[in-house]
Amino acid sequence: MKFKKQLFGFQDMLRFKKLVPNRRAALAAGPDTPLPKSYRTNELAHRLHPGYMEVELTAVRPLSANMTELTFRRVDETAFPFFRAGQYVSLQAEVDGSLVSRPYSIASSPRDALAGKLVLGIERAGFFSEYLCTRAKPGDRMRMTEPSGEFHYETLRDKHRIVGIAGGSGITPLLSMARSMAEGDEDYEMTLFYGARDTRHLAYSAELADLAVKGLRVVQVLSDEEKDGYEHGFISAQLMEKYVDLTDVTFFLCGPQAMYNFVLKELEPYHLPLKAVHKDATCCGALNLEAPRTFRLTVHMRDAVHTVDAREDETLLAAMERAGLDAPNKCRAGGCGFCHSKWLKGEFRIADGRDGRREADRKFGFIHPCVTYPLSDLEIDVPVAE
Repeated sequence: MKFKKQLFGFQDMLRFKKLVPNRRAALAAGPDTPLPKSYRTNELAHRLHPGYMEVELTAVRPLSANMTELTFRRVDETAFPFFRAGQYVSLQAEVDGSLVSRPYSIASSPRDALAGKLVLGIERAGFFSEYLCTRAKPGDRMRMTEPSGEFHYETLRDKHRIVGIAGGSGITPLLSMARSMAEGDEDYEMTLFYGARDTRHLAYSAELADLAVKGLRVVQVLSDEEKDGYEHGFISAQLMEKYVDLTDVTFFLCGPQAMYNFVLKELEPYHLPLKAVHKDATCCGALNLEAPRTFRLTVHMRDAVHTVDAREDETLLAAMERAGLDAPNKCRAGGCGFCHSKWLKGEFRIADGRDGRREADRKFGFIHPCVTYPLSDLEIDVPVAE
């Protein structure tokens, strides 16, 4: 509405008195067409961010001596949401009376997601991963979160040439990135260093060979075996310099903590900026304590109150899951904030280097149960997983 200020103030007041009748007249003159029940913007938002998804396992395939590939389809929709290559999903299922979930990086490409297929490569290590690799079968139904995570390429931040360094199951997000590059959805040049003890522990050899024809540069490194066509030893700076200029690339690391420690030490002499090296987060596990105490954890979840046992060496999230509580979680590394909960009473400690809370969260007593351990009886308020 155009409004021109009048010369005398009282004239503005007279016009203001007519404002309500004018609005009523405009509303009365409007059409009586019913409002739509669903808006396209909301429908698009739901497709991109569905929250939890119901999925079914469609195929199980051995990959290496200690890795298995699981392929899923959605039950509640026909397609998975589009994601950034390198991201992860959190998979949830009931195992032996406990509700268990873990994050797993996606091995398939974003285009596969739109075609209704999502693939995870899982290493047989840990309670839930052991179950998925040895007991899960086609037809099993589980719950999965939407893709999440900051481990992906950013045009404005990262160099055009990137170096992927993978160890063990750390190949999965880097394989997704290589596939996205080959399909033309990402614009970068990629060199991939993939380390394992021997050829028995290398996964996706055929897929990597196919991607090498499409532009991916693959260097496979064996620490315990010498074989033609493979580098021998560890992924050191000296080895990488044979293939790339380490001062003009962005690094993406995914693997065990020992690999991170070694590679970061190797890169120290190059004085690279912080943004030049990205590490995929690993789950926060149990503490190594000789005689862990057991405390009582009181959990408020909306209108319900639960009391469960919580050991000093396990995270609050692990204690809740062991008791069968459906506590929200995604990264299990303290970074995403999805398990953001209110501390009410008791003492706790947070895993070293895992405190990803904002300053306001610390001030007003919020915690991330996935990286928090009890030091006494505790009381917390946890959101309902929806």
